[in-house]
Amino acid sequence: MSIYYSNKATNEEIKARFDQDVERFSNLDTGQLTTLDAPLTMELCTDAAKFIAPDAKELLDIGCGAGNYTLKMLSKIHNLNCTLNDLSLPMLERAKERVSKETTGKVTTIQLDMRELDLGDEQYDIVLAAATLHHLRTDEDWEHVFTKIYKALKPGGCFWISDLIIHDTEPLNNLFQKHYGDYLETLGGPEYRQKVFDYIAYEDTPRSIKYQLNLMQRIGFKDTEVLHKNLCFAAFGGVK
Repeated sequence: MSIYYSNKATNEEIKARFDQDVERFSNLDTGQLTTLDAPLTMELCTDAAKFIAPDAKELLDIGCGAGNYTLKMLSKIHNLNCTLNDLSLPMLERAKERVSKETTGKVTTIQLDMRELDLGDEQYDIVLAAATLHHLRTDEDWEHVFTKIYKALKPGGCFWISDLIIHDTEPLNNLFQKHYGDYLETLGGPEYRQKVFDYIAYEDTPRSIKYQLNLMQRIGFKDTEVLHKNLCFAAFGGVK
């Protein structure tokens, strides 16, 4: 890890927090309350996947948490083979328990940093990544993971992201942080706002939509699309 990121949370610290937070990630109706429009972006990403790959058989959910996105996907394309990846074993165990009840397909779990995944070539019709890519650090990390996902997709397969983002124009970062802070205060007051901002500052290194879509295009995705954006959260992706 570069000196620039040396003050950021380690994988072990991030894993420890998520190990203790399984219940918050297990609500299919609301998703994470700290994530703006979480139910909407979950619907949009899985709808986009269904329309792009209606005959999909293989799904990969990176940073799957407790399995919400896979469960939503299974409600639209039934009996997928599901590969679930997360850093947290308790999250994976909950995800496998929930997902296994909703598919006759094979359910595979991989407890591993996404940077270390061995995904092979042309294995998946759909790849989903919700609220996880913002843990990537360097440009090399981002390019490595996106390239790996691109190679793992079958031709015509799709990759959909729902995540925290930043903006390339710094005054807009300040504007959207103010509005997001106001939203967090409605959930739990100034103390909750500060708690969320503190762990974002310590754990997360998000990039802009422009950065990520440009990277996808450079790697080889033939089409890229923005499905939704609200302040510092967005849903977007591409088709191989």
